[in-house]
Amino acid sequence: MGVKIVPRLSQDRGNANHNWLKTFHTFSFASYQDPQHEQFGSLRVINEDRVLPDTGFGTHSHREFEIFSYVVSGQLEHKDSMGNIEVLKRGDLQLTSAGTGISHSEKTYGSKPVHFLQIWSLPSVQRLQPKYFTRHFTDEEKRDTFVRIVAPVDAEEVLKDSREGAGPAPVQSPLTLYATLLSDGKSLTQSIKGSKGYIHVVQTSGYNTKAATGAAIKVTGAPSVEMELREGDGAYLFFEQGGDLTVENIGDKTAEVLLFDIE
Repeated sequence: MGVKIVPRLSQDRGNANHNWLKTFHTFSFASYQDPQHEQFGSLRVINEDRVLPDTGFGTHSHREFEIFSYVVSGQLEHKDSMGNIEVLKRGDLQLTSAGTGISHSEKTYGSKPVHFLQIWSLPSVQRLQPKYFTRHFTDEEKRDTFVRIVAPVDAEEVLKDSREGAGPAPVQSPLTLYATLLSDGKSLTQSIKGSKGYIHVVQTSGYNTKAATGAAIKVTGAPSVEMELREGDGAYLFFEQGGDLTVENIGDKTAEVLLFDIE
């Protein structure tokens, strides 16, 4: 079985410091354009954002994107043209299926900065009715296990019509997103069903534009096919026919890891 791991190192991501916003771009976004990193399957955007208090992204519009926010720390206030108003905190996952078009704003709530990942994927079906979903996953739930937090609308145990509820948020894209808080010395193995995957180590130790530091993991796709990653690092994963991926914490800090399974 063929497996290939291609690094996407933290310091090689696009990044910008707008004072109110410090951001990293895994894929081409805004003024950062790299033809080698446009998208990966249906995965189009992974932005790791830190936004100061009393600021944020004012009202703007989207269409034909699945947009989800994964909150790492702080609080994020969401408002949209569908009438949704919500304050999201650590452990919250918010997904907007923009469909034919929505307008929304995302701003820091409270006196502390918010750190969150903004992720976009391309829908499999066009011109859908816009929808909004939230899910919550505690640190305890994610501790040393991969929790499925986003999954295709037709996947098992997905409540595709429930704004809130248990289980993964429904996405109109052929991808599944897992999250874990992996303790030092622990390892996990996850079956990948798609031909592609992407893994990202959240930069929990603080904003750093240089070579990655902090929590460290080793990703193994097959014997002699392995790679070490630290906070902010990611990697493209290629599988001939799916397969198992093992993630081991080889450092001395808890690693917060996101893993995408992409058809």
